[in-house]
Amino acid sequence: MADTVIRKRRSGGRSGNTRRHAVSVIEQMPWHIPQNNDRPTEPLDDAGVAAIHDGAMRILEEVGIEFLNDEALAILREAGCTIDGHNVRMGRDFVMEMVAKAPSSFTITPRNPDREVVIGGKSMVFVNVSSPPNYWDLETGKVPGTREQCQNLLKLTQYFNCIHVAGGYPVEPVDVHASVRHLDVLFDKLTLTDKVCHAYSLGKERVEDVMEMVRIAGGLSEEEFEAKPHMYTNINSTSPLKHDIPMLDGWMRCTRRGQAVIVTPFTLAGAMAPVTMAGAVAQSLAEGLCAIALAQYIRPGTPCAFGTFTSNVDMKSGAPAFGTPEYMRATQMSGQMARFYGLPLRASGSCAANVPDGQAMWETSNALWSAVQSGTNLVYHAAGWLEGGLIASPEKFIMDCEVLQHIQRYFDPALTATTPDDIALDAIKSVGAEGHFFGCDHTQERYTTAFYQPFLSDWRNYEGWALDGGVWTAERAHRMFKEIIGSFEPPPMDEAIREELEAFVAKRKEQGGAPTDF
Repeated sequence: MADTVIRKRRSGGRSGNTRRHAVSVIEQMPWHIPQNNDRPTEPLDDAGVAAIHDGAMRILEEVGIEFLNDEALAILREAGCTIDGHNVRMGRDFVMEMVAKAPSSFTITPRNPDREVVIGGKSMVFVNVSSPPNYWDLETGKVPGTREQCQNLLKLTQYFNCIHVAGGYPVEPVDVHASVRHLDVLFDKLTLTDKVCHAYSLGKERVEDVMEMVRIAGGLSEEEFEAKPHMYTNINSTSPLKHDIPMLDGWMRCTRRGQAVIVTPFTLAGAMAPVTMAGAVAQSLAEGLCAIALAQYIRPGTPCAFGTFTSNVDMKSGAPAFGTPEYMRATQMSGQMARFYGLPLRASGSCAANVPDGQAMWETSNALWSAVQSGTNLVYHAAGWLEGGLIASPEKFIMDCEVLQHIQRYFDPALTATTPDDIALDAIKSVGAEGHFFGCDHTQERYTTAFYQPFLSDWRNYEGWALDGGVWTAERAHRMFKEIIGSFEPPPMDEAIREELEAFVAKRKEQGGAPTDF
């Protein structure tokens, strides 16, 4: 295993108790929100944008979307949409009027305001893996998720500065009953991390409980909580062309209380959407824009984002595929369309690989770099995803964080600076054709910060690597995971706030938590 550096660093979090110093296992880049100043890849010409927009609008006007939630149906009927049973058709003028009310950028402020994130503009925010039912590491193999494993992945979420948001459950703790699972995981998330967190829209109780716990953790009054976003929900349409009851319920509840909402149609081309990328993207837009129109009708100015999760299936097996050329193009096309509508974009880091191997990394890298190319603002599942979202892995989490740091360094303006010092003509003259640049003053003044320094990659030659044990990447990541978990200290939290959270969780458990049938 490559040598690790042990040093002390300041732990972030709310004030209210003595700040502690957490041991840092690795040297990592500091917390910051990367700014993507590259021109986005736009594979569509003006005619292509117009064609996909027209396709999405015609789906909404002529085919309609099934809204299974009666409250949403009543609101859309009041708005003048055409309702036939659960089918809702809406005109393009209404859709565009509503979508225009959504902000192109917004902030979400967690309990530690130093961890505030901007969603939109040039910002690129990375989110941990969310929702796999299974866990894999080098010791356990594939097993159902537990609360301890979920806690450990939350610790990685807090530890790595390149992870900005603690999304859904990083692995489902199936050893905790589904009626109270959200209470335990949110308590862990709010005490083990101080980053932005998320509510699953799976019925009234879960969303309302999470909003109340986030309010308590932030020390906020009801008015302060509702004045700006402090958390968010992400919903998926049930493709093709359907929004279900509990997700729309949570969507509307968060909207009414001023929290951020993201809609991400899960459109797999060839299965839940047309086999062509243009058709799949048009359907995805229709499924997303109708939900955004609903939110803007309820509360104009609601912070909304459109999410793309358009990929393809393996036509031999029917299994989802990720990180494919089609996935990359769909992400780029969706980014182009999101800019057309003036909406922030959510994409994902994903792969179909079963273990953290070469396939896992090339598919995930394809997905992550297509997010860069598309101008994505929020990248879900940026670290830790395996088996098409069915497995969360700490080794994969750490391997992905190396890629995320590559992306952050890639955005560093220093790499493209063109001052006289950067052109380095004097250094070139001094070295000439016979020397080398290792020892010249220009290099000596800059060598410690000139290039990206990895925390996981091993850049030694084969002989040096073999003499040191020949440790493969996943094993190095596993050892690092153990060191991070072993030395982890949670961010500070005021003791009175912690006690209030504990009391809320205990009370809600006594009341039975949330129903398990939706």
